[in-house]
Amino acid sequence: MIDRLQIRRLGAAARNKRTVGGGSFHSASGITTPATASTSSSSGNSLTPQQHSLSNQHQNQHSHLRSSQQQVNTFTFNPSPGSSPGNGLGTCQDVASTLNSPTNIVNSGSGSGGGGSTVFGMQQQIGGSSVGPTTVISSQTATNAHNNGAGSTVCPVGGVGGGLNILGGIGGLGGGTATAGMGICGGISSTVGSAAITGVPPIGLGIATGIGNKIMLGRKQSLKGGEPFLADYGPEESLNESADIEWVNKLWVRRLMRLCALVSLTSVSLNTPKTFERHPSLQYITFVSDTAVTVLFTAEMIAKMHIRGVLHGEVPYLKDHWCQFDASMVSFLWVSIILQIFEVLEIVPKFSYLSIMRAPRPLIMIRFLRVFLKFSMPKSRINQIFKRSSQQIYNVTLFFLFFMSLYGLLGVQFFGELKNHCVMNNTEYDLLGRPMLTINSLAIPDTFCSMDPDSGYQCSPGMRCMKMDFLSGYVIGFNGFEDIATSIFTVYQAASQEGWVFIMYRAIDSLPAWRAAFYFSTMIFFLAWLVKNVFIAVITETFNEIRVQFQQMWGARGHIQKTAASQILSGNDSGWRLVTIDDNKHGGLAPETCHAILRSPYFRMLVMTVILANGIVTATMAFKHDGRPRHVFYEKYYYIEVAFTCLLDLETLFKIYCLGWRGYYKHSIHKFELLLAAGTSLHIVPLFYLSGLTYFQVLRVVRLIKASPMLEGFVYKIFGPGKKLGSLIIFTMCLLIISSSISMQLFCFLCDFTKFESFPEAFMSMFQILTQEAWVEVMDETMIRTSKTLTPLVAVYFILYHLFVTLIVLSLFVAVILDNLELDEDIKKLKQLKFREQSAEIKETLPFRLRIFEKFPDSPQMTILHRIPNDFILPKVRESFMKHFVIELETDDPSLVENCKRPMSECWESNVVFRKQKPVRIMNKTAKVRAAGSSLRKLAITHIINDSNNQRLMLGDSAMLPVVGTKGGLKSQGTITHSKPWRVDQKNVRSGSIKLKQTYEHLMENGDIAAAPRANSGRARPHDLDIKLLQAKRQQAEMRRNQREEDLRENHPFFDTPLFLVPRESRFRKICQKIVHARYDARLKDPLTGKERKVQYKSLHNFLGLVTYLDWVMIFATTLSCISMMFETPSYRLMNHPTLQIAEYGFVIFMSLELAMKILADGLFFTPKAYIKDVAAALDVFIYVVSTSFLCWMPHNIPTSSAAQLLMILRCVRPLRIFTLVPHMRKVVYELCRGFKEILLVSTLLILLMFIFASYGVQLYGGRLARCNDPTILHREDCVGVFMRRVFVTKMKLTPGPDESYPAMLVPRVWANPRRFNFDNIGDAMLTLFEVLSFKGWLDVRDVLIKAVGPIHAIYIHIYIFLGCMIGLTLFVGVVIANYSENKGTALLTVDQRRWCDLKKRLKIAQPLHLPPRPDGRKIRAFTYDITQHIIFKRVIAVVVLINSMLLSITWIKGEVHTERLVIVSAVLTFVFVIEVVMKNIAFTPRGYWQSRRNRYDLLVTVAGVIWIILQTILRNDLSYFFGFMVVILRFFTITGKHTTLKMLMLTVGVSVCKSFFIIFGMFLLVFFYALAGTILFGTVKYGEGIGRRANFGSPVTGVAMLFRIVTGEDWNKIMHDCMVQPPYCTLGENYWETDCGNFTASLIYFCTFYVIITYIVLNLLVAIIMENFSLFYSNEEDALLSYADIRNFQNTWNIVDIHQRGVIPVRRVKFILRLLKGRLECDPQKDRLLFKYMCYELDKLHNGEDVTFHDVINMLSYRSVDIRKALQLEELLAREEFEYLVEEEVAKMTIRTWLEGCLKKIRAQNASKQQNSLIAGLRATNEQPVMRPNVQDDKAASGVIDKSAISTISGAVAGTCPPTSDAFSPTLSSTENDEKDASSSGIALPHSDVHASSVRHVMAVGKRNYVLNRSDSTGSSAGRKFLAPTSSDPQQRSTLSDKERLHISSQQRKKNSMTTLPHVAQLASVALHGYGDHHQHRHGTLSSPSAMMSQLIGGSGKLLPFNNQANAVYEVHDWWQEQVLCTQTSDGEA
Repeated sequence: MIDRLQIRRLGAAARNKRTVGGGSFHSASGITTPATASTSSSSGNSLTPQQHSLSNQHQNQHSHLRSSQQQVNTFTFNPSPGSSPGNGLGTCQDVASTLNSPTNIVNSGSGSGGGGSTVFGMQQQIGGSSVGPTTVISSQTATNAHNNGAGSTVCPVGGVGGGLNILGGIGGLGGGTATAGMGICGGISSTVGSAAITGVPPIGLGIATGIGNKIMLGRKQSLKGGEPFLADYGPEESLNESADIEWVNKLWVRRLMRLCALVSLTSVSLNTPKTFERHPSLQYITFVSDTAVTVLFTAEMIAKMHIRGVLHGEVPYLKDHWCQFDASMVSFLWVSIILQIFEVLEIVPKFSYLSIMRAPRPLIMIRFLRVFLKFSMPKSRINQIFKRSSQQIYNVTLFFLFFMSLYGLLGVQFFGELKNHCVMNNTEYDLLGRPMLTINSLAIPDTFCSMDPDSGYQCSPGMRCMKMDFLSGYVIGFNGFEDIATSIFTVYQAASQEGWVFIMYRAIDSLPAWRAAFYFSTMIFFLAWLVKNVFIAVITETFNEIRVQFQQMWGARGHIQKTAASQILSGNDSGWRLVTIDDNKHGGLAPETCHAILRSPYFRMLVMTVILANGIVTATMAFKHDGRPRHVFYEKYYYIEVAFTCLLDLETLFKIYCLGWRGYYKHSIHKFELLLAAGTSLHIVPLFYLSGLTYFQVLRVVRLIKASPMLEGFVYKIFGPGKKLGSLIIFTMCLLIISSSISMQLFCFLCDFTKFESFPEAFMSMFQILTQEAWVEVMDETMIRTSKTLTPLVAVYFILYHLFVTLIVLSLFVAVILDNLELDEDIKKLKQLKFREQSAEIKETLPFRLRIFEKFPDSPQMTILHRIPNDFILPKVRESFMKHFVIELETDDPSLVENCKRPMSECWESNVVFRKQKPVRIMNKTAKVRAAGSSLRKLAITHIINDSNNQRLMLGDSAMLPVVGTKGGLKSQGTITHSKPWRVDQKNVRSGSIKLKQTYEHLMENGDIAAAPRANSGRARPHDLDIKLLQAKRQQAEMRRNQREEDLRENHPFFDTPLFLVPRESRFRKICQKIVHARYDARLKDPLTGKERKVQYKSLHNFLGLVTYLDWVMIFATTLSCISMMFETPSYRLMNHPTLQIAEYGFVIFMSLELAMKILADGLFFTPKAYIKDVAAALDVFIYVVSTSFLCWMPHNIPTSSAAQLLMILRCVRPLRIFTLVPHMRKVVYELCRGFKEILLVSTLLILLMFIFASYGVQLYGGRLARCNDPTILHREDCVGVFMRRVFVTKMKLTPGPDESYPAMLVPRVWANPRRFNFDNIGDAMLTLFEVLSFKGWLDVRDVLIKAVGPIHAIYIHIYIFLGCMIGLTLFVGVVIANYSENKGTALLTVDQRRWCDLKKRLKIAQPLHLPPRPDGRKIRAFTYDITQHIIFKRVIAVVVLINSMLLSITWIKGEVHTERLVIVSAVLTFVFVIEVVMKNIAFTPRGYWQSRRNRYDLLVTVAGVIWIILQTILRNDLSYFFGFMVVILRFFTITGKHTTLKMLMLTVGVSVCKSFFIIFGMFLLVFFYALAGTILFGTVKYGEGIGRRANFGSPVTGVAMLFRIVTGEDWNKIMHDCMVQPPYCTLGENYWETDCGNFTASLIYFCTFYVIITYIVLNLLVAIIMENFSLFYSNEEDALLSYADIRNFQNTWNIVDIHQRGVIPVRRVKFILRLLKGRLECDPQKDRLLFKYMCYELDKLHNGEDVTFHDVINMLSYRSVDIRKALQLEELLAREEFEYLVEEEVAKMTIRTWLEGCLKKIRAQNASKQQNSLIAGLRATNEQPVMRPNVQDDKAASGVIDKSAISTISGAVAGTCPPTSDAFSPTLSSTENDEKDASSSGIALPHSDVHASSVRHVMAVGKRNYVLNRSDSTGSSAGRKFLAPTSSDPQQRSTLSDKERLHISSQQRKKNSMTTLPHVAQLASVALHGYGDHHQHRHGTLSSPSAMMSQLIGGSGKLLPFNNQANAVYEVHDWWQEQVLCTQTSDGEA
């Protein structure tokens, strides 16, 4: 039926589509494809009618295809469920066999419910051109000729689940009529000729959606030969093969063109004045090559224009994007050539700005690259991805700009012009009265100062503070805060964390210090850390999306393979084993023994040892500067190296000998080894020793990775799928090359500017910007040299490049690495199960500190019983004692088993057990048994135990019962593993046994776990069992563990006694425990109902209940102690100041008390809850011991590097005590430590990388970098005496005056290494490279290398930076993020599950709208309401806010004219906001207005604005101005609420800050600890390059500031080297506060650990948190399970129903909400009646008919709107399914019950009315009898019943009495409605009650039989809803009509129907039967049909019915049933 219907509909659809195109539609191939739709029926049979007729044009054109011209018209029928090998191939093979071209046909079936088969025609293609003639259905026609031959379809074949299925050939990008959709069944509208065909949505077959794996595999196999068959989002290169001018498309021409593009790029990179100066010949070479290239490109362009037409034709040249690009490139080439002619002829000067015209030329590289831009995806899909990603990046950039402008405006107002410098008092003035400043007028170094004597820095005597606003930006520099543009420029620089501290120090010196500190620290936090990381989040999300799409292009993820060979099983005496086939067939000549050696682990170990030894030996090479020549230091190493090389070469030869050349060479690892062997052999040639070939020697160490499988696996995981990382690296390189070339052409005309004068310099400059190190310098230097008009453009150019490179490119690296660390979806599911199992297996074993008791003999406390058991409660029999007697039958001897069974049942009659009367009998039996064998003795004991247990049970003892059985008994731990769980006799058991029942309920006979007997056990799936099994396992493990603990407690008196002194149950101990464990109980849950109570300030309550009272006291004490430590400085020491000692004593006393309490309460070590049971407690004890010993010692003399100083440093660990006290902080640390494995692996890799490069550096540059500090001296022997050394004064471009020289001082000449680094030994080299790894100081290394050993060696440091930083550091980011998500549990979630989690969190945050409903009754209010809600009003307000904010773009200074004007404008705008507030108050009422938080904020700001206006008019001082601009800044924030995207991102950042509160706080504690230690270690170090007046460790406060600076990486290495200063450069003192020296080792450890922990680990945690929240708020509308629009829609609907804005509504109102909802949450009461009822009932049941909240309803809707099978995790899924099942069951019962009640009510009503109406009824009946006769005869013939009139009577009666199940039956409706309905309908009497009873019985039976609910996958999804049977008549109509209207309508219907009853009755019966049958067929019905009941009732007899009543009743039933059937049919059809 459905199939017929579908075919009919599809046929119609196809016809409609066909007619659009005018008759038949032509595919691009010129083949007319009649649109016969093929559908796969539900049984899995695929009907594929296939007809192809070749069009005439095609025949004429391809005459060589004559053989295939006959019309193919076949009809194949494949009865195939799923996909079978031969599906639908009949036709296609016909076609294929007639082709000359190599066509692969891949057939793979894919069905949704059935197996349609799909056939692809692939045409192999090499280099983009077709080989051989095209396929029959190739996409070419005479007119439409532009396909690149990338294949096309062979047959349109069987659809997926029915539907039109067009598999289009893929066209290119330039498409007029390109057909898109390669194997994507519809979903994408393929424009074919002029007809647009859109098939069904892509259900089963999706290549782009990555579902159709079979198809993908098939495709891969078919592509082995040629280039991949892809839709190229690249060039439209292949044109018409059949055209006259063929040469353009030939393969060699295309390759030539690509080569030309490269040549052109090379020549433009060489085309600069400086390059020509150095190599004059290049001028002519570039000219010739450019000319040749240009001519070729021009010829190609003309040819293409000729083929395509320029503007007209099918695919005109100038309308194709790639062609436009090519044409523009050609024009630039011509311009360049003409320019070069002018240059050669010297018409144009040498350094001319005209060279800018060459700048676009490097883009020709794209011409070369676009070959690789081929994606196996339809164009529309790619465009969609680009659109979405660019949209997201745009949004985040907008967000970034918001913060930038916010800080820009703040900066302008906070700082203004920072141009005050200290100058000499004797500065001279010129004639105009301006000071004549020279470089000698300034302080050394140049210092900023403050005009205000109370704040900032005051100049030293002899100098004064002068404002230098007369100097231009070219002299002073371009950064500052004088206006908004400069301010934003400065903010961007500072946010890049480059040079920000110097701007901050400048502001601190010029203005009050708090401003700068507040401004810059928050700016770094928000802009540099949060907003920038949102970029990483965006790009990772986008990348994930793209990855799913491109999975094919990257290829499937590979798994690590040890060998390429296959393995087989071979067996011998010892057993079976897997043998690699290669091991059996040896390619080499070697005997078996050699192979044995090769395979042995010892051989591998030997090789690894040799490599390790080689690495270590080479690392010992060191160079000294003592006058000896350099070769002296490495002579002996040369011979060692020769020996190692020979050994490793022998290894290689041995392997080749064993495996044979081919066997050896096919492993990639062997290729690498061979390369190393060849390289190192060359390296030991004396000529090449210590040259660039050293790389081969140092790379040997990489082979050590193979020694650690864990490391090898990790490396493979990251770098294995090399395509992604590889393509990203290539992309970055190309970007660098193109941008360097463009920048070089833009700036090469600047005279004497080295940074861009030739390509290498330009490349280094652009690479420098990529690494962010001193990138501002590159920008500033360039800006200073350009003219005033161009300066802003230069700034914008560099900022955009920097933004793109640092944010997007670096984020891409993180994204790729995160992606490689991500697990596959199917592995995730497995891991989830694994994880569950692990979490279930609680450790059975006790910790060692408790197990120690088991080593001692038992000494239990015994009691003696002097009475018989029935006199008092039997004591619990000790289980550890019972264990010895429990029966253990391991024998298989049946007789023995039999013997044992017998006494159990006979001797020990169970009735005895429960009777107390005859205890003697027990005694006697026991005595008898004693003589028996051991087995019976055990039985006796067992029985005693059972007896004891029974009595305890009867007396209500609820402890765990030991159960004694027949087999297995108790295991050593005392758990039960017997076969039959012992059931307690139900009758005698009281409450005590409930626990037992719960525990053992699901243990089956054999000890397996039964699925708990559930109503839906039929649907239980295997993993339901799993969960139960795991839970049982967990319980058992817990039981065993508790059992062991109990045993120890019973048998060892000292067990659980603190310190072995305090008795276990003593009162003193209990008091201690009370004190220790007392905590604030928030009482958030009601103790009786267990529901959450509504509590105000819930978070505060939670906060108070976070830790125990004792811990709160300790947190307070620790904090006070830390505050006092902040005041300790080297000059103000603890030893000499009693005030500081108070806090110290206090802390130690408090901690002593705390430890004493905790230890007395819970024991120290050997108790179950001991104090020291983890690292945190050990740290506490350590802190306590250190504090106490220091307090006792209090030394007055503390020399440097002494034990006393070490003790002082250890004392600084105290702040970390807070980590152990606050559980959340502990959790953060714990999560970090859990992921330490990966972090260690990354560190190992980085150390390996550093070692390789350091080793290379030592060998090449060791001893070669030293030079004389006087640059004029070149040789060591001349470096003696003294010289004048110029001193650095300022960055300003000032020069000396007429008779002055630069400031200089006399310095001795020294021959030394560079200041901060050298490569003389491996240690120094490693340190240098570690510093470089943080991007700091690498420019110095680069410059020194270029100067000392030559420019070529700069490559070394660039490669290292690229590998180490781009990949190494992003690995850190990736690993920390991956770990975080794994610990959070999100890493293992599949995409759907993660989305569900996000949705739940999002719904938690969602609140009801605080927007009151429109006040319809009040005209004025309604009018203002409409105005305030109008979009124009909102936009106007937003614009006013922006205008108001722009008033801050100039600094407000008291007394200036412009300030007064701005203030007036601002005041006027404030009145606009006042008016807005007043209007909203009128519209919403003040109460309604106050409910919204945003309104409250608006009100606050507006009131502040009014206050400011008053202040301004009265005061007019600095304070009022400050208050004024702060109000405007606060107003600026309201913009975020008005823009949805900004609002979402603000939420992301806000929630991230809250979530990361503990991480940030933890980071602060860590910084504080380091600051305290730094004050002790480096508090008095002398000033140097990094440490100075502003940055030092003088006190903990400045230390914290300094460390905050180090966190941002600002020159941290300079500070570290300053702290390493040693004599003779400093003076030593007796105590640490008297010396100004540093400490080399301490400094190294201190700074390196700090930098790694904070920057690489903690800051990356911040990124992880932001990424987590980002997906939460910023989901894509398409991906989210419920989008923001849906939630918003729900909020609006809720607002309509919840009039009083209380946030709760009565349950009965829920249905109004459900009816009003639209969008994804829409629930149509017509179609989804059942679902509607389920939802109403679900809320009713959950809340017992009480009020429901906003969240209750939306949570219920969210469950109903997702596919729970996919989205929910296992436990939640099981619970939910169980719950939904119960709801369904209840609703079904209620529906039936209501229906029957309705029937009964009607019958009763009719009985009552019968007496009144009998007379009239009789008369009417006699009148109308004749009309009924014909029908009665029919009926008689049909059913042969007794009374003719009875039939119609009863059928009418039933029809009239049993109302349709309407909304009246839904549980939420009140019964009054039913009563009204009863009153409104007329009654009919049924005299025979037995008839009624049988009818009811039958209805029940039918109901049961018919109630088979087919549970859909998702009752909410559109697909799922169709399977739910409709049950009630139209509730909307019912509820909307009033009773009067209903009566009126029914009376009208009566009149109408009085004449036409007969046909209706017949129709009713047939329709009802049809519907009933239909329901049975589809298993949909949940209710019996009235007709079924009617036919059953016909057997009864009854009096005649009143005719009108009967007609009305029949009509009603008929109407209702008709509706039901129609509804079912339509829903079936849709399905």
